[in-house]
Amino acid sequence: MAATDYKPLLPVKQPVPSDIEIAQSVEPVHIAKIAEAVGLHPDEYDLYGTHKAKVKLSVRDRLAGATDGKYVVVAGITPTPLGEGKSTTTIGLCQALGAYLKKKVLTCVRQPSQGPTFGIKGGAAGGGYSQVIPMEEMNLHLTGDIHAITAANNLLAAALDVRMFHEANQTDEALFNRLCPADKQGKRKFASVMLRRLAKLGIAKTDPEELTPEERREFARLDIDPASITWRRVIDTNDRFLRSITVGQGPEEKGATRSTGFDITVSSEIMAVLALATDLGDMRERLGRMVVGNDTKGRPVTADDLGVGGALTVLMKDAIMPTLMQTLEQTPVLVHAGPFANIAHGNSSVVADQIGLKLVGEDGFVVTEAGFGADIGMEKFMNIKCRASGLTPDCVVLVATVRALKMHGGGPPVVAGTPLHHDYTTENVPLVTAGCCNLARHIENARKYGVPVVVAINRFAADTDAELHAVKEAALAAGASDAVICAHHSLGGAGALGLGEAVIKACSGPKPEFRFLYDVNLSIKEKIETIAREMYHAAGVEYKPEAEAQIEKYTRMGFDKLPICMAKTQYSFSHDASLKGAPSGFILPIRDVRASVGAGFLYPLVGNMMTMPGLPTRPCFYDIDLDTASGKVLGLS
Repeated sequence: MAATDYKPLLPVKQPVPSDIEIAQSVEPVHIAKIAEAVGLHPDEYDLYGTHKAKVKLSVRDRLAGATDGKYVVVAGITPTPLGEGKSTTTIGLCQALGAYLKKKVLTCVRQPSQGPTFGIKGGAAGGGYSQVIPMEEMNLHLTGDIHAITAANNLLAAALDVRMFHEANQTDEALFNRLCPADKQGKRKFASVMLRRLAKLGIAKTDPEELTPEERREFARLDIDPASITWRRVIDTNDRFLRSITVGQGPEEKGATRSTGFDITVSSEIMAVLALATDLGDMRERLGRMVVGNDTKGRPVTADDLGVGGALTVLMKDAIMPTLMQTLEQTPVLVHAGPFANIAHGNSSVVADQIGLKLVGEDGFVVTEAGFGADIGMEKFMNIKCRASGLTPDCVVLVATVRALKMHGGGPPVVAGTPLHHDYTTENVPLVTAGCCNLARHIENARKYGVPVVVAINRFAADTDAELHAVKEAALAAGASDAVICAHHSLGGAGALGLGEAVIKACSGPKPEFRFLYDVNLSIKEKIETIAREMYHAAGVEYKPEAEAQIEKYTRMGFDKLPICMAKTQYSFSHDASLKGAPSGFILPIRDVRASVGAGFLYPLVGNMMTMPGLPTRPCFYDIDLDTASGKVLGLS
């Protein structure tokens, strides 16, 4: 049966209603039905109500010998501030593959942050007739993973400040005695996390009584340099007034004040750790080696040095299990992790993808999404996530829109909350064609990894056939395996059938000969410059003095073999958000380099990265309310 012979399974309406109206018009089936359909045993998941469940990592062990399914990553061209529908395309493609083309499929997406949900962007459950439901639950508390990250992050912050406080007010002997108190029999012992610090210091003793005074001091005193501290507190709310704060102003803290601040929870390194960890043991090690600052000798101080690595793992033990949900057309979804796509790698979790590939089997498909434009999310997916998981993709789906390509062709700025200029609502094929240089650059970049590219042209209401076909022709000319015009927002899976068939075809051949962009054993500068040259088309890289100092320090500390996670604007290939299209020949400025040692990457800062968004004058929360009679959430977008 041809794709055009299919009719939408959902009772679609024109014009397309609001996202929440559509989501609440479809009654989700019990999540146990979704679990059974995807091959989960009843003892392999824990129910969280009737519409979501936590999937245990034991299913991966049971299916260890099974052949993986096809692995598809969805990325996008350089977006406008309004977004180009990448999540919607991811979900629409899966609905097409599962509900219409009868392939076993599993969608893997990030968990939305409450900051954007109540701010200006809205939620991230997809849109139109391609959504994850219940969208209210996905966009709000879900199963509490982000709350667990908030608690763990702030426990580490509290441990850091209180350790400096106690060290400043106690002698070496008093500090050691309090860290290793005697039990009722007068016997001292080290907590297991303390043995990690002893090993790090090269002290091969396990009995506290055997340590010399010098060893006791070295063990007990972290001597943290306050100016070196990088660990900040977090909250999952856009609160600009917490960006810079002073702590320690209470009378009991004896003047131990320090300037610090809050970031949004999803920017916490613990979120990146969750996304890249492969199991509980791996997560424990990553959490323990997170670096919070340096001591006065320039040595890194970790969460395990503070004695808190085990406690962080306890807070995160349930968060490592992905959350099973469903789409509007009853295809399965794993929602897990939501790291920032700027300072972190912007992809959902390794464990969700690994579980999904085993569940769908050899003939099935796992579709995962990489955040922001392909120069950020896809590049980090390939070079960071694939290194951590050992998985390699069979196909890249690149989402493009006429709106974004008009902007890259020289159209007026697109500003969130402001009506679109008439150039975006009336036909202008030359403007679209001029902007296709951006699409071509992204296709070229994706092909450098040895993976076929299918372009999904996400159709908006104002787009004309001539404009859409101009995009299709440009995509094919640039080397895409196929380019398909999609209408999944207005039709659900039926609107992405052509895309589904193109993806099946692209994945039907031998496994692609995947290649990384760089060898991690290269120097820090060589890796940065490879990304700048190959992905951004920069003519060179300029390192500010702060960056030079950090590169020297991380090399000396042995962190130079970590992959690179560039922290850069999502609105341009370059460091300058105003440079649209496909700029080249510029010098990329690196103002600083920082380390997420637990997560396992270094992140060079290209310009200023906002880690705590602010609320606009008219946030989304104005529209959000509760119908107290029915219990339904209103106004969520």
